[in-house]
Amino acid sequence: MRCVIARYPFELTRNGVLAAMAGVRPEPVSGDSVTIGRRRYPVMQVGEVITRQDRRDFTGGEVTRAMTHLGFTCHRRPEAPAPQAPRTLTPLQVASALLGSPAPRDA
Repeated sequence: MRCVIARYPFELTRNGVLAAMAGVRPEPVSGDSVTIGRRRYPVMQVGEVITRQDRRDFTGGEVTRAMTHLGFTCHRRPEAPAPQAPRTLTPLQVASALLGSPAPRDA
């Protein structure tokens, strides 16, 4: 498949990407990622390996689009867990906490 990454045309194939990534240890994933074989790689690492360009020369979107067209599974940045609402204390529990004594239990 012909694709353009960082304004340069590349002829990429699924087997070519698999061969290029064979033996490459995945970096920790903190953003978008792609599953190649049984491993999950950051898209920027994959782009650097298959294009032999510096990561600053291309975007993750370009690599993600190319990997999706080749049939690889791409994953979005992991969502941060939603902050949980603080537990609401009754006035009696707040007063007990301020005095340093255990709060009475509900019967």
